[in-house]
Amino acid sequence: MQVDELLKPFPIKEFHPFPRALMGPGAHEMIGPEAKKLGFSRTLIMTSGLRGTDIVHKIAESMKYHGLEVVIYDQVESNPKDYNVMDAVALYQENKCDSFVSIGGGSSHDACKGARISVAHDGRNVNEFEGFNKSENPKNPPHIAVSTTAGTGSETSWAYVITDTTTDPDNPHKYVAFDDHSVASLAIDDPTLYYDCPIDYTAQCGFDVLAHASEPYVSRLDFQPSLGNALHAIKLTARHLRTAVWNGQDLAGREGMMYAQYIAAQAFNSGGLGIIHSISHAVSAFYDTHHGLNNAIALPRVWAFNMPVHYKRFAEIAQAMGIDTHGMSDVQAADAALGAAIGLLRDVGIPERFVDVDQNSYSKNRLGQGPTKYYENSKVIKGDAADVDRITRHVLGDACTPGNAKECTFDTVRPVVEHCMTGDLDDLLS
Repeated sequence: MQVDELLKPFPIKEFHPFPRALMGPGAHEMIGPEAKKLGFSRTLIMTSGLRGTDIVHKIAESMKYHGLEVVIYDQVESNPKDYNVMDAVALYQENKCDSFVSIGGGSSHDACKGARISVAHDGRNVNEFEGFNKSENPKNPPHIAVSTTAGTGSETSWAYVITDTTTDPDNPHKYVAFDDHSVASLAIDDPTLYYDCPIDYTAQCGFDVLAHASEPYVSRLDFQPSLGNALHAIKLTARHLRTAVWNGQDLAGREGMMYAQYIAAQAFNSGGLGIIHSISHAVSAFYDTHHGLNNAIALPRVWAFNMPVHYKRFAEIAQAMGIDTHGMSDVQAADAALGAAIGLLRDVGIPERFVDVDQNSYSKNRLGQGPTKYYENSKVIKGDAADVDRITRHVLGDACTPGNAKECTFDTVRPVVEHCMTGDLDDLLS
């Protein structure tokens, strides 16, 4: 059943599983013994390659030291594509692997989750599993997810996001699959692995965390077990993101964001998301832009859109962000929260509109060959009326949209998308 169908007739809400996790400095050094405990023998490592670091090499060698065989697929792209998943599945089957390790951020973890589901169904195309719990075989290969960014929390969630490149290049489709069977067997979060994360990646991933935390806090699902984690993740992000960005070797900042991203993902895991994510998915479907960057640009506009139905919750977000709301009304405090989010975005140096994004000026990787015609005409974000229309239509079909705090129609969402493209953030504060 889809979320929008579930919201209307049933008061019952579902709490989705989390994996066991090892968290803290040095946690990644436990991967060899932990893999053996899970029964690993020949493992496929899925990663983007993490060029400029030796992280993949160190983990692979550690596994070999503990007697494990390793095969590496290092062609995962940002916004992982269906062909990334299926190429990895073919390599897994060809080498008779029995387990997976993903190393990286959400792209590596999501591609790996999709590959596990495909392997469990004899190599069926990953696109067949779009939606909610579409897999039929609960037994898929064990999976250790090692995070090198503080962003998606994919290592602890039941969601994975894939771009379907089999669709018309003029009408691409990026989707979310939610599947309890995709949850990793073990999550490893080690803040020392974040030291090599570039400044812009760190900032963009941090806004993914803020989106993950704020959306379930105001979601129509109103899932009480998620609210505490959501609010605390907002507090941690407001406290630590600036330090993590501008002093990336600061352990406290990196560790604070590690916990923020982890518990924010646990909040949305059952508490739902909204159109911050739907807009992000749509824009990256057409332009292959970084998910966290998209969330950062969309977040202030969507907060402003949703505030009229949840002023009190946004007032509480303001407090979590460190604002003294004493003497303020809920409306004033909500406005202050919006101002704090815009201030944070500016402090960490993120572009404020989609038309300001230079595809060649930030650190996002796009590895592998793939169907290059899919993006060959998408180097520059247009932001014109036709662009706004097609992105709005994609938003309305996204699985995250039904959980949004405020009801979404084409006429109500289109101005939000248009403002994301070309609008001035100061307009939201006036």
